Parts: sequence; structure tokens; C-alpha cells
Amino acid sequence: MNLKQAHYIRTIAQEGSITGAAKKLYVSQPSLSQMLKQVEGELGLALFDRSVSPFCLTYAGEKYLQAAEVILAVHERLENQMQEIREENSGRLRLGISVQRAMQVLPLALPWFAAQFPHVTLELIERGSADLEELVVQGKVDLALAAIESTSPRLAYELIEEEVIGILAGKHAGLASKYPNGTPISLDMAGEETFVCLKKGHSIRIVQDDLFRRCGLEPNILLETDSLEVARRVALGTGSCMLCSNIYADDLVRRQGVFYPLRGHENPRHFYACYPKDADLPHYARELIQIVTRVLRQASLGA
Repeated sequence: MNLKQAHYIRTIAQEGSITGAAKKLYVSQPSLSQMLKQVEGELGLALFDRSVSPFCLTYAGEKYLQAAEVILAVHERLENQMQEIREENSGRLRLGISVQRAMQVLPLALPWFAAQFPHVTLELIERGSADLEELVVQGKVDLALAAIESTSPRLAYELIEEEVIGILAGKHAGLASKYPNGTPISLDMAGEETFVCLKKGHSIRIVQDDLFRRCGLEPNILLETDSLEVARRVALGTGSCMLCSNIYADDLVRRQGVFYPLRGHENPRHFYACYPKDADLPHYARELIQIVTRVLRQASLGA
């Protein structure tokens, strides 16, 4: 059974005759009659009792029509789903983002996004920012939200939020007793401090290693972790330092520590949305970028 046969035989059953069905289907009566004979010949069974008017389904015809209805209903649902995808009202978006940024961004952005696009499925890929660009290039991520440099010729970048790199320190760190919170300092002024840092693969670790190398310093590392939240809390609790973006200098840091912007360091890494340069992003992906940009700006103004 194919869709055309299913549709034609259902119409014959509805109209009760070849003549009526042919008129409704805008096909010739002989071609419709030939199609019915072909199907019945393949089955070896009559689908209609032609001795009565209107035609009456045989028992075999009833079973055939039941199956035809199922096939046509599935096809109709599929067509509706394809149309929704064509109109970009539904689909799947593979979103790459770091765990820490996800904790900050998604609770603010997802209520807006889900209300606007209830039939779009978000598939979350959580990686360090330094890995997300490559996942986009490999086609494993459709859209990445990451703190990166906008340098790959294969990707398009849209700036969401600028970041300032600085030193976060617990209240018991030596720096905290020397300089007021918010004072711009150079990295060599913290050369004697103990540092907590993220493992390789994270955006801030790349910045940290480069900065220490330029200063000719070897940091005294207390702990390496994959979690920025663990690093923050350990630094605050032990009176240690860590390099991080100003976006993580939140209420917790203000209560338990200090944050010093790095003097003389122009950060090349900011929070971008990135996707393949030749990609035709669906409407819902572009709207997510706008929502994230908006909610972060509002959160910054309210801080």
C-alpha cells in the first residue's frame, strides 16, 4: 500500500462509487477503476461489494481501510511537523555552553525562550569554552555561547557581553590587606600569592598561562579543578587567589572576598555566540542569542 492508493481507496469508500470518487479526486474514472483492480489483484481479495449501491466495504476492505487510515494519519502528522520545521516553529538546537555560564544564563533565558518556542528541543552540550569552537567546526554543536576570541575564519561571532579579567581573592589573602576592592593591579603584584585555577581546556586557563608566561612568573598552585564554582569557593575560603572574569565577582565574592581588575591587560576573550559562518541559523537560534543578550544586560544593570 502506498499513500496514493490509501488516499484513493478511502475516497472510494467515502463516496460509495468509482464515479463519485474520481470526480472528487480530479482523476479519470477508468484510471481509478484500474488502480482498484490492480490493488485487489495483488491482494487476491475484493475490497468492495459492487453488487450494491453505494459500494460497501468487504471484510477485507474494512481491514485495508483501517490500515490506510493509520498510514494517512501518520503522513499527515509528519507533514505538519515538517511544515512547522520549515516555518521554524519547531526543531532541535544543539547548544554548547560551559557549566558555569549555563548556571548563570539558562535560568534567566530559558523561561523566555520556552514560552516563545515551546516545540523547540534544546540539547545541551556542556564543555569548557576553549573546546566549544572546535565542536561547532566539527558540526557537533549548532550554536555555542562561550568566552572566546573571535578569530576562527570558519565561524561567525556575535558579541553578547564584554568581560574584564581580574584577580579574585579571599579576604584573608595578602592582597586583600593591601589594596581596596576594585583597585586595578598588575599580575606581578600577586606573584607571592597562592592560586586556585581551572584545568587546561578552559578559556580563563589559557589567559592565565599566557599572562604568567609574559610576566616570567611561575604561580604557586594550591588546586586545579574543572569547576569554576569549586575554584571560586576554595579561593574565597582559603584566602587564595584565582584569575576570572568580572562577571563572576557576584554577591558571594563581595561578601567573602575582593576583585581586582588586571591593570594593563586588554582581554581579547569575551562572551560570544558563535556558529558556522555559512550556516543559515533558524529563527529560534537567532532569537535565543537576542534573549541571552537582553537578560544578561538587564542582570548587569540590576546588580
